[in-house]
Amino acid sequence: MIRIARPDDAAAAHDIYTPSVLHGVETFENELPGVDAMRERIVTRLRQYPWLVWEEDGRVLAYAYASRFRERAAYDWIAETSIYVHADARRRGIARRLYGVLLDVMKLQGINQAVGVITLPGESSVAMHDAMGFTPAGVWRSSGYKLGQWWDVGVWQKELQPPENPPRPVTPFPALAETQAFRERLTR
Repeated sequence: MIRIARPDDAAAAHDIYTPSVLHGVETFENELPGVDAMRERIVTRLRQYPWLVWEEDGRVLAYAYASRFRERAAYDWIAETSIYVHADARRRGIARRLYGVLLDVMKLQGINQAVGVITLPGESSVAMHDAMGFTPAGVWRSSGYKLGQWWDVGVWQKELQPPENPPRPVTPFPALAETQAFRERLTR
C-alpha cells in the first residue's frame, strides 16, 4: 500500500537509505544522517511537498518524495524528486508505481515540472526515468566526488502539465492530503 510518510517511518527510511550513503552514489551524502535527522527531513518536507512510502505487511520497503528545486520564488512550480527502494524489494515494479503516484500528486498540487537528478551512469535510474516519461535535460560534469572518484550527474525533466499564465499558487501538500482526489491516487 502507498501512504503518506509519518515521523515514525524515519528508522525504516534510514535503513533503506544507508547503503546509498555508505556504498553507493545514488546520493552524494557521505555520512549517515541518523534517524532523528531523517525524521526531521520527513516532517519538514511534508509541510509543502509529498513524502510517500510503500508498505507491505507493516514494513516500509520504499519511499519517494518531492523537494524544492531552487530557493527563488520563480521556481515554485518545479520540484526535484527522489526515490529509494530497499534491496529486498527491487525489480518488483514498486519504484515505478510509487514514483507514478508521487508525480500524480505533484500535478494535483499545481507543480508543472519534475526534475530527477541521477549520478551517471545510473542505468536503472535512467531506465526508470525514461520509462516514466522524463527526458534528459543536461549533464553536470564531474560534479560530485565520492568513493574515490568524480561523478557526472544527469538531469532528467518531465512536464507534469502545461504552465498557466499567470500561474496559480502551488497547493501545500497538507491541504491536498485531505482531498478525495489525493485519496484516489493512493488506491490506484
